[in-house]
Amino acid sequence: MLFGIMNKYLVTVFSFLMLILSCNQGKKTGQEEIALLFPESGSLIKAGEPLKLSLMLSSKLPDSIQYFIDDKLVASAKDTATQMINTKEMPLGIRLIQAKLYTGTDVQELSTNVVLVSSKTPEQYGFKIINTYKHDVSSYTQGLEYHDGFFYESDGEYGASSLRKTTVEGKVLQQKDIAQQYFAEGMTVIGDKIIQLTYKERVILEYDKNTFNLLRTLPYNHAAEGWGLAYDGATIYNTDGSNKIYKLNKESYQPEGYIEVYDDKGPVSQLNELEWIDGKLFANIYTSDLIAIINPQTGEVEAYINLIGLNKEQVEDQDQDVLNGIAWDAKGKRLFVTGKKWPKLYQIEMVKR
Repeated sequence: MLFGIMNKYLVTVFSFLMLILSCNQGKKTGQEEIALLFPESGSLIKAGEPLKLSLMLSSKLPDSIQYFIDDKLVASAKDTATQMINTKEMPLGIRLIQAKLYTGTDVQELSTNVVLVSSKTPEQYGFKIINTYKHDVSSYTQGLEYHDGFFYESDGEYGASSLRKTTVEGKVLQQKDIAQQYFAEGMTVIGDKIIQLTYKERVILEYDKNTFNLLRTLPYNHAAEGWGLAYDGATIYNTDGSNKIYKLNKESYQPEGYIEVYDDKGPVSQLNELEWIDGKLFANIYTSDLIAIINPQTGEVEAYINLIGLNKEQVEDQDQDVLNGIAWDAKGKRLFVTGKKWPKLYQIEMVKR
């Protein structure tokens, strides 16, 4: 690995010197100045590790240099000595780096970017099945929550979307069929209300929790698609299929910020159904057997639960045989999972590997 890094560095320096030589040749009206800002664009930096900013210049030193990260001044210098920047408090994701070189009244700007990823290797969990319950095979599960002894489930597909209340054993007690123009997605319970996302229709549907009467239809404009929802008692969390989790106001349902989800390898996308469990966000990763356990403040993936082999029952619609649906019984400390059109819903226990 060290040889590879050194080799890459030598290639970069050689290319830089060749650029200088090529600029020196054939220039009759003046010499072109070459300046490079490091790290190279797209470099992965682990959160908490120092970010090393440096310059290579083909001309004389400027009077002064200022370094910015996401438009915030982080260092000033009179020479090209490497600047060590603390990344501990920086959010994960792509960070834009700029260097401004001041010479007299002239300002030269250089830019690059790095990707700040988690410094932690996620813990790995398997599972143990505690109980198995019936699940309606017509349910294209998009959202699932457990409250007061019952499941609340959002089911998708155009012309078949619904909101349901069921017993743990799978008996449907209450059902609200959704208008055919909507493809229902994730849902969450907020006090005496339920809100439900739509896939591409860019609206949020708000219901009375007890009657399932539709109360309001509100705009959803911060993302092209609606996927998952969860609520921690103060903030609503919302996925859109990317690696972003939006934080929504519990009254207006409008965004107030977001986190970007990364593990130690890079961004974790396809985040789908969400559940709030003991201060963490649990997220299905769409079309996979994985559930990511996410720090809601930083976006770091702290652990993965691998549920491969969980459902051994035949799923009639093989094209839709996808793990999706996480529910948490906060009082009884029970974790439930299911999938789209699965015939079973499982109570599981996490087993550390």
